[in-house]
Amino acid sequence: MTAPTSPTRSTAVAAVDLGAASGRVMLAEVARDGVTLTEVHRFDNGPVRLLDTLHWDVLRLHAETLAGLRAALHRRPDLASVGIDSWAVDYGLLDATGALVGNPVHYRDRRTDGVPESVVAALGADYLYRTTGLQLLPFNTLFQLTAELGTPALDRARALLLVPDLLGYWLTGEIGSEVTNASTTQLLDVRTREWSADLISRAKLPARLFGPLRRPGDRVGGLRPAVREAVGTDRPVPVTAVGSHDTASAVVAVPAGPERFAYVSCGTWSLVGVELPAPVLTEESRAANFSNEAGVDDTVRYLRNVMGLWLLQESLRVWRAQGVADDLTGLLAAAARQPSLAAVVDPDDPEFLPPGDMPARIARVCARRAEPVPDGPAAVTRCILDSLALAHRVAVRQAQRLSGRDVEVVHVVGGGARNELLCQLTADACGLPVVAGPVEATALGNALVQARALGVLDGGLAELRALLRRTGSTRSYRPRVGGEAAWRAAAERAGLADG
Repeated sequence: MTAPTSPTRSTAVAAVDLGAASGRVMLAEVARDGVTLTEVHRFDNGPVRLLDTLHWDVLRLHAETLAGLRAALHRRPDLASVGIDSWAVDYGLLDATGALVGNPVHYRDRRTDGVPESVVAALGADYLYRTTGLQLLPFNTLFQLTAELGTPALDRARALLLVPDLLGYWLTGEIGSEVTNASTTQLLDVRTREWSADLISRAKLPARLFGPLRRPGDRVGGLRPAVREAVGTDRPVPVTAVGSHDTASAVVAVPAGPERFAYVSCGTWSLVGVELPAPVLTEESRAANFSNEAGVDDTVRYLRNVMGLWLLQESLRVWRAQGVADDLTGLLAAAARQPSLAAVVDPDDPEFLPPGDMPARIARVCARRAEPVPDGPAAVTRCILDSLALAHRVAVRQAQRLSGRDVEVVHVVGGGARNELLCQLTADACGLPVVAGPVEATALGNALVQARALGVLDGGLAELRALLRRTGSTRSYRPRVGGEAAWRAAAERAGLADG
């Protein structure tokens, strides 16, 4: 996102934004009259299979982060701060010397198969939800750690750091965990925003792993000497804690006004919800599998994880390998000409979680549910986008009902804001106007929190969002009338509880 006019007397910060499919380092130049983002480094990110385990190539992520910081400092030697965000739940373990104990495991690995059921049986779903406010997802950090109990790696470990905190440790030498990402582990007390000693004890996890917590805006530390040399500076540039869960940063950059809004942070995952001042911990909320995740400025991100554009990303990867389809723009245009709601699936079907032949899986799920099996890339793409819009509808409606918060507009931010067909379908499905953009919401939210910590900006989330409304660009979609009955029937066909 680039402001229409460049801000004056800007302060430069680097936003390191690591997604599950790609990473980028953005140079943000921030002043009171606007913000300009420049992408200085982008790189692919994906799983590496070693024998039977799916890992992250975290050493490469560190090297790419250094390359991005070098590029940012080349443009702005006066760089004032660095902030890091990434996806949730995955972690690295450090031993007593501070060395990494093995490669971090990817959340799509199958090592947690059967683990959530055993943990819930031992601790109780009610207890887990009352304590953490988190939806049960098979890859939550609690379940990953339980799968590691008794292994040499966990026995050696003296600290657990989520991915942004691990990279921050390598930059600064300082150990700590930022709270918005810690809240996704299912180990943080949702009310106190501190590690739950009781839950950690009941789960038989080593308490020594869980170190001090940071809040967005806290100073992590300065670049250590070896890092300064690697990136080409002689200054201990500070690393600032941001909303290190990428959705927490993205929600900061939702350009909402005074109206009550829902958000869809749409990329590999769709995070769909509302912003609240306090958690919703009712039995109905637990049964609906909604999460209460920590947001910036003590807000609550009340949301549900939806599988998101992962289904399309994996399908496109398969089609490219087969030489069937390569151009996403053309594919979306062809999908727009397909019949509406001809075939729908539940995007959160567990069959869609691991990497693999996604079109074949979609065909199997459709056949199993007696849905028409989509034939060809355009039909599969339309099935995916109709199904995602349907899941957005269901999550927005349930968030309203469970929280008591009315919604007047849905903001779609992140990479999915570029997808005009998905945005229009989301407006149609929800029966609400959709405002799409900014695409780089996560990097913007990351940068704005840094700038506020530096004193360049002040005020709360409302003031930060007002700045984005003044200087950014968005696109609006109005819901097309007449489709309510069709969307309701489609939700029933997909087995989704429609609000």
